[in-house]
Amino acid sequence: MFKCIKDVLENTTKKYADKIAFLETNREVTYKEFYQLVNNGASFLIQEKSPKKIVIFIDKSIYALEAMFMCALAGVLYTVVDVTSPKERIRLILETLDADGIITNEKNLEQCSTYNLPIYKIEEMEQTEQNDFSLKEVADKMIDTDPLYVLFTSGSTGVPKGSVISHRSVISYANDIVNTFHIDETTIFGSQTPFYFSMSILDVFATILSGATFCIIPKMYFSFPIKLVEFLNTYKINTIYWVPSALGILSNFDVFDKMKPEYLKTVLFAGEVMPVKYLNYWRGHLPTVLYANLFGPTEITDTATYYIVNREFLDSDSLPIGISFANCNILVIKEDGTEASCGEVGELCVRGSFVGLGYYNNEEKTKECFVQNPLNKNYPEIIYKTGDLVKLNEYKELVYLGRKDFQIKHMGYRIELGEIESNIFSLEGILSCATVYDNDSDKIILFYQSKSLTEEEVLGYAREKLLNYMVPNEVIRLEFMPINANGKIDRVKLREMGGKNG
Repeated sequence: MFKCIKDVLENTTKKYADKIAFLETNREVTYKEFYQLVNNGASFLIQEKSPKKIVIFIDKSIYALEAMFMCALAGVLYTVVDVTSPKERIRLILETLDADGIITNEKNLEQCSTYNLPIYKIEEMEQTEQNDFSLKEVADKMIDTDPLYVLFTSGSTGVPKGSVISHRSVISYANDIVNTFHIDETTIFGSQTPFYFSMSILDVFATILSGATFCIIPKMYFSFPIKLVEFLNTYKINTIYWVPSALGILSNFDVFDKMKPEYLKTVLFAGEVMPVKYLNYWRGHLPTVLYANLFGPTEITDTATYYIVNREFLDSDSLPIGISFANCNILVIKEDGTEASCGEVGELCVRGSFVGLGYYNNEEKTKECFVQNPLNKNYPEIIYKTGDLVKLNEYKELVYLGRKDFQIKHMGYRIELGEIESNIFSLEGILSCATVYDNDSDKIILFYQSKSLTEEEVLGYAREKLLNYMVPNEVIRLEFMPINANGKIDRVKLREMGGKNG
């Protein structure tokens, strides 16, 4: 096992020096070129008396990747932010992190000038002369549990939560991904997710561990499905790891009747519940592809479990989330602190190397979620409580039942909103749907997208499929579902819309 990310990148560069590591539509770099640029930038940071915490303010690009690895080699903790975020959110992240500086590029320089921090331009960092002595001195002091990055997600109080992830967690996770899905130097990833989203950890770091090639797909192509498939074929992309909403774009527009991805071998997905209707469309048109459902939160690097699809499912079924990765262990803990038996509902808890170090500068939330394993009374062992409700099915696979905070009490009954959604998705003509609960009015509100179905037809179908107390109190048709910055359905916006409508 490698000690730190520098060791991983150095090892792969020796093996695949002249192979394309990262590419985008207007630029590509080999492993040798990338490693040189990263060493230059790391030398720059070290001679700047090594700022300890850096925010990366660059659009998704090779520049952003360079900045991430420059920090990794210089022993600097980094955070990637969404350059389109509201200034207040960025200010809160900078404040929580107590950042020492910002890495940006010429394009975003003006935006960064308002934050009153040292600004380092990536274009200048690339040109710094490599200092082997300083780089070695820093590397020699690193250990595997040193933090690599902080990734901020939304917090219930309005202040973003920063998950701290170590070199060891990322290397362990990437190693399991490479072994489980047979990622190697022939793999060409087509990247959909932004670098401030934990799903990007999989393809970025599996790439540098295996010698694969990482191709950045322009965001605009996800609005033009035919162009998206053309892009996949032009760059011979054979592996993707996307959110289900992105996969649904191609199925909703029935793209595969016109054009198919010619090189695709592996389709991984995570980030939200995968509607089986989408999956069945993909499997029907691309039956030889390996499909896998991955599951897990940011706090454990990215995902903890996977299910390789190996049987048929009805459109109204839910996919299992499967089994744990090799170097990760899942515990299903009931409310009384004991382990759930097969079929019993409990909270998904994770132990092992994937588990993060806690929340940055947030001791209270860390103590709440990163806790002593209740099944181990003999020595300290921290596990992460995900807040997800699961159970084991008859195949000994984990089944996701919903979030603790998605479980509502309505008309005296406990209801999983995800169960409503999976049933509505099975209706012919539904392109997308999501359910929210309005506490103030005690209403279940169903939002859906369809070219033809009326609200009355959808409500009628809900009455046929669901128990009376689960039938939505209100059904609202939308032309398009709101999508957040990570490509997932924006439930916060839906709650706001539901509140206004009520």
